[in-house]
Parts: sequence; C-alpha cells; structure tokens
Amino acid sequence: MKRFLLTLAVLLLLSWVIPGSTEKCWNLRGSCREKCIKNEKVYVFCMSGKLCCVKPKFQPKSLQS
Repeated sequence: MKRFLLTLAVLLLLSWVIPGSTEKCWNLRGSCREKCIKNEKVYVFCMSGKLCCVKPKFQPKSLQS
C-alpha cells in the first residue's frame, strides 16, 4: 500500500512539474496551447499551429478610444 501511495504522489507531482507545452510566443509573453484559459486572448498562431494565448497584462491596448 505504501508503494502505491508513493507512486501516486510521484505521478501527481510530475503532472504539475511537466507542463503540456513549453513553446512560447508573443515576444516570450504568451504560451502556445490548444485552447486558451480564462481572460487570455489569441492574437497570432504559433509555429506548431496552436493558439498563442496572451494574458491580460501583456495584451496590447485597443487602437480605438
């Protein structure tokens, strides 16, 4: 049982340590993903064809006043 719990703990830690994608975009301020998370916007596509998801603090200001 201890071995099972240890294995489960290691797998859980690995899922947090190893992200799905480490590809960066938008001048290293965006992340390439299949789907953007809440509040992120897409402005360009990554070289892999995924979406370049940019967080609100790095999003460009609107050109309209």
